[in-house]
Amino acid sequence: MMSSTPTHTTVVDVLIIGMGPVGKMAGLLLARAGHTVTVVDHRESDYPLPRAVGHDSEIARLFQSAGLPVDLMAEAVDSYDDLYIWANGRDEVLQELDISGTGPSGWGNMYFYHQPSLEARLDAALRSYPGVTVRRGVRAAVAAQDERGVDVELSPIAENGAGSVIRAGYVLAADGANGSTRKDLGIKWHDLGYFFDWLVVDIIPGPDAKVTHLAKQVCDPARPTTVVPAGPGRRRWEFMLKPEDDPSTIVQPENIWKLLEPFGINTANSQMERGVVYTFAAAWAEKWRSGRVFLLGDAAHLMPPFAAQGLASGFRDGLNLSWKLDLVLRGKAGDALLDSYDSERIPQVNGLIDFSMALAQVICISDPQIAAARDEQMIAAMKSGAAPAPLPTPKLGPGVHVGEHGGELSRQGMILTSNLAAPARFDDVYGAGALILRGAEMRDALTAEDTARLAEVGIAVAVFAAGCSHPGSFSDVEGSYARWFQEWQTGAILIRADFSVFGTASNPADVSELVAGLLEALHARVSPRSQEATA
Repeated sequence: MMSSTPTHTTVVDVLIIGMGPVGKMAGLLLARAGHTVTVVDHRESDYPLPRAVGHDSEIARLFQSAGLPVDLMAEAVDSYDDLYIWANGRDEVLQELDISGTGPSGWGNMYFYHQPSLEARLDAALRSYPGVTVRRGVRAAVAAQDERGVDVELSPIAENGAGSVIRAGYVLAADGANGSTRKDLGIKWHDLGYFFDWLVVDIIPGPDAKVTHLAKQVCDPARPTTVVPAGPGRRRWEFMLKPEDDPSTIVQPENIWKLLEPFGINTANSQMERGVVYTFAAAWAEKWRSGRVFLLGDAAHLMPPFAAQGLASGFRDGLNLSWKLDLVLRGKAGDALLDSYDSERIPQVNGLIDFSMALAQVICISDPQIAAARDEQMIAAMKSGAAPAPLPTPKLGPGVHVGEHGGELSRQGMILTSNLAAPARFDDVYGAGALILRGAEMRDALTAEDTARLAEVGIAVAVFAAGCSHPGSFSDVEGSYARWFQEWQTGAILIRADFSVFGTASNPADVSELVAGLLEALHARVSPRSQEATA
């Protein structure tokens, strides 16, 4: 309940409820685009212990785009360049997944991080922008909204604090699965009935600890266990609880150390950072937009952690929404463009939820006979040379994209231009949003008006060919673009600012049509309210 003290109204472009990593990243992306952003949270400070621990090449590309390249955060992020091993209770290898090397987004396929350190970097970057205001220790509730903005009441946690009202053009609710915004808006929550309790233990091994550096899934029916890096100098163990386990006693330090004994971890060689029981769940919100309020992160979806896609999916929510909000706030697109947020993201996230649950059905087997049959099948498949299924990369659902490859994740390679002394990643040179053309013929089909109109919506034009003497051209240092264009049999790829492909053109005659398609998708949605100042 808001204080009876008279309130004042602050006007901002975007208000973000929740200052976890998803809220911070979304705020950072919008602040970098020049918008005024207020971020509020009921906590006085960040949660001090790690939760998520891993992300892939695409999320590393997002950090690059946000001005925080992961290779410059040595205290927070470790690159993982090795195998992911699945073994049974007898330590027989069931499957080897090679997650080494560079991913399609131009970064390593896998990174493990220490979330509090990563969040500290996000926090500092967010606060460095003059248009950003952070308010902690307040509860936020959507009071009212109309076609021009949203009124949000802020109630201080402290009893003697004064309440206030913020008028925002849009509200992003990143307040978690237990946050109040989704419930206040009456949005239905689809619970998929998946519940497993796991004990999550974070350890700082000492120099005498002999612990494998590998990521490992122990599919032991007696106690399914996950062992992974957890950022620089840290390791994580996750133990599935059995029906007879008491969650209140298994978290006692003496019981945790007993579980760690088979791995050579004890009080003499390691430090326990925390041990807590989490319920892994799978669920999603029926819709992620309600007027000018949007759900993202755990407020919109939950999934088991086995594919390391929970927090990554929240980051993708913010990326998908932020580039659209930027265009709408700048009057370059209509408000209805934002309808594509949940139409695109919900099917994509549901694909990852399904995949995570499928992994759980393999990992969480506790029946010895069923587990033995699983082991036999997986070992036979490995001996036959059958390649394990890769992590799926679901396309976007219906929205702002066209054609066979529209909605797919784009790729990023190393390039060289005439004014670069050394090769660089594509996005660092041209930005994430780009129309990439192959050869002079495709370039000449693009009109000056096309180029200017693309620039208005943040899309650069880049041409790759032998040599890089022509303005706007680049050489394909590692052949990644040549392989990509050959694979897709295309001559032009139009990439949105969220790394997703809008569409392709196979010949010069189709290039202007491709550009017109994107502009129509944006400008055909212009409505009077998108041109009004927030009041």
